[in-house]
Amino acid sequence: MRAFELESVEAVDQAVSHRRVHDGDAFIAGGTTLLDLVKLDVMQPEKVVDVSRLPLKQIEVQGDGRLKVGTLVSNTDLAKHEIVMRDYPVISEALLSGASTGLRNMASTGGNVMQRTRCPYFRDPDMPCNKREPGTGCSAIDGINRNHAVLGTSEQCIATHPSDMCVGMVAAGATLLLEGPDGQREVAFEDYHLLPGDTPEREHDLKPGELITHVLLDAPRGGGQHYLKLRDRASYEFALASCAAIVNLDGDSISEVRLALGGVATKPWRATAAEEALKGQPATQESFERAAEAAFKDAVAYSHNGFKITLGKQAIVRALRDATAAARG
Repeated sequence: MRAFELESVEAVDQAVSHRRVHDGDAFIAGGTTLLDLVKLDVMQPEKVVDVSRLPLKQIEVQGDGRLKVGTLVSNTDLAKHEIVMRDYPVISEALLSGASTGLRNMASTGGNVMQRTRCPYFRDPDMPCNKREPGTGCSAIDGINRNHAVLGTSEQCIATHPSDMCVGMVAAGATLLLEGPDGQREVAFEDYHLLPGDTPEREHDLKPGELITHVLLDAPRGGGQHYLKLRDRASYEFALASCAAIVNLDGDSISEVRLALGGVATKPWRATAAEEALKGQPATQESFERAAEAAFKDAVAYSHNGFKITLGKQAIVRALRDATAAARG
């Protein structure tokens, strides 16, 4: 495995055009996910391209009100940035609920978007896994699947997406800026991660040689915001169920709401059915419970994870309750 550094965004284009970056090579910044998988022999890229020196560590407000976040901004710097804390508290809360302080200091925004599942079968090369080796089977379906997904699954894969930050960004609304051999392009954040379907090895809409350069957060939505994470222990643990909620009120009624779920789905999950059930409704416990039922009406439980449906509904109700309280001031 070889490595080389890139020190400018232009160098990314040059490296791709001169065939220095190929499909199967890997970009590395903080390395908090990639290096673990290399050590486990789950990923063995021919080449590792160090992008940590690229000038992508800025956070800037754009003329249209959106916030432009460089892909190399650390999770700590993003969570603690005054604009993020003020205008996007759901993202700040999500980041601060994840990992440890040391890992947040190392992990980058782009790396967080690209992190891979913590499914133990994916991380064990001796076990069949369609995500790691297509066509070998999904060990989790008939195995120990307590931590696996109940939304967005397929017969090929039921692994959950692990990120807290991505759940917050789906709720807040965002766009990814990508740089690659065909130039720049934009992808809506909630469309970037792919459902497993029949191709669980395809986890995201990233072409060979492309690099995430920025995340553009939508202009602030205001209202009350809250990220709730339910897990087995209070720190350094992945979500069993989580919910990012943004609630805007018109009097006692919900005028606008955004909901995203983590820990229960194969990708950061926009709960659109729950949002539709809430619009124009009174901000009450009964409304929240109906929305939670709508969010999980298509959920599929496996032998050990049926409790996640109940837990996920509780996460929605509690997150909505706290976001509504914040909206009311």
